[in-house]
Amino acid sequence: MTSAAGRPVEANLVDLFEHLGIEKAHIAAGRLGLTDWQGLATRHPDRVASLTLINPPILDPGQLRGLASRMLAVAGDHGPTAGGTAKLRADLPVAASHILGGFECHPWSDVIADRGSEIGSVMLGFLDRHPAPAVSLPEREGEVAEISYRIRGAGPPLVLMPLDLAPSQWEGLIPKLSERYCTISLGGPLLGSVGLLEARGRSTYLGLVRTVLDIVQIRPEDAILEVGGGSGVVLREIARRTAGANSIIDVDISPYLLHEATILAKRAGLAERMTFREGSAEAIPLAAESVDVALSFTVMEEGDADRMLAELVRVTRPGGRVAAIVRSLDLPSWANLPISAALRVKVDRPGLIGAGVASNGCADASLYRRFHGAGLTRLTCFPQLVAATPAEVSRMTTFQQQILAMLTAEEAAEWRSAVSQAEAAGTFFIATGHHCAVGTKPAQVS
Repeated sequence: MTSAAGRPVEANLVDLFEHLGIEKAHIAAGRLGLTDWQGLATRHPDRVASLTLINPPILDPGQLRGLASRMLAVAGDHGPTAGGTAKLRADLPVAASHILGGFECHPWSDVIADRGSEIGSVMLGFLDRHPAPAVSLPEREGEVAEISYRIRGAGPPLVLMPLDLAPSQWEGLIPKLSERYCTISLGGPLLGSVGLLEARGRSTYLGLVRTVLDIVQIRPEDAILEVGGGSGVVLREIARRTAGANSIIDVDISPYLLHEATILAKRAGLAERMTFREGSAEAIPLAAESVDVALSFTVMEEGDADRMLAELVRVTRPGGRVAAIVRSLDLPSWANLPISAALRVKVDRPGLIGAGVASNGCADASLYRRFHGAGLTRLTCFPQLVAATPAEVSRMTTFQQQILAMLTAEEAAEWRSAVSQAEAAGTFFIATGHHCAVGTKPAQVS
């Protein structure tokens, strides 16, 4: 991830450390924050007293061997994302780990709310084994180098990076941690899921969103709802294209994302016609038939998709439109690289890369059937590839590490050589599939 000025995010973190007078800090981060901590840990390891990773992704062990004895990985014991910790334990056996029994840890899991007491005890025991100089900082909030921070407690500094899409983030654990550590919670447009979503909004994904919005045909004075608006990339796009003629509602289960989306909308001068409300996509806090357009973009993967769709239909007026985009686990990806046919079969297969899907979620072509089953008419359904480029550092790093984890040494060497060639030519991208559907609510659907 890079800042608006093109600086790597670790340079901004170093600026923050300097501003706060911190020489060395404990770092804790989530799965989606790979580039939040990786540059700091590999280029400024003297700044890192320890590194705690909650539900870590597949990681390249080569860059982390020097830090392994100061690492703790915490993850669930089952599900597709458990593989990151399993591989870390195999590659770096000196790293500490803790497995949450009976828990599947998705990027959107509210892991601290669910297992905070257990995680807190493990973290404190781990942190105590890696002492760092204490700091004395007043409790306050601020922003430095595009990174917002909030300070609570006293003691050795513990920097809490954003915890993926978790609705509660670190909040339930901060009182316990701040009894012994100076906790510094970070946010802003460069870090965690917000950084990923903002980068995605600068990619070809926004072109896909625009195509769907064109099909929806937003009319003057239509009331527009997006559930799970994230950092507000789509909301701001809608605000720009409607030029203030429409009310726009963002309903999101995450107070953290709502806060960040509000700040970014205000900075863009687009917040005047927006309303931000906390709530679940499975129980939208709006009256029946209260909006004209209801949107769900890459949210139905993360919960009960049928219930989400029923709620979208419920709050939409007759004649209104419902639209959804979901990530695809049933379409092959495409790496634009000069690789052998044998390697391509291995790396482009469906479901290899991505964030997974909840047990009742939708991340496949069943989206189309679900829209028909919900009673929506005038359906427009289609799949689409979206390309991630090297400019999306965190997403591309995660994709590549997921791919490299299942390659032999010979295959990995071929992959890396092909990446070098394609990057030099400016042609490297990895495209992943999405399914899109738009439908109209007829008068008889209640």
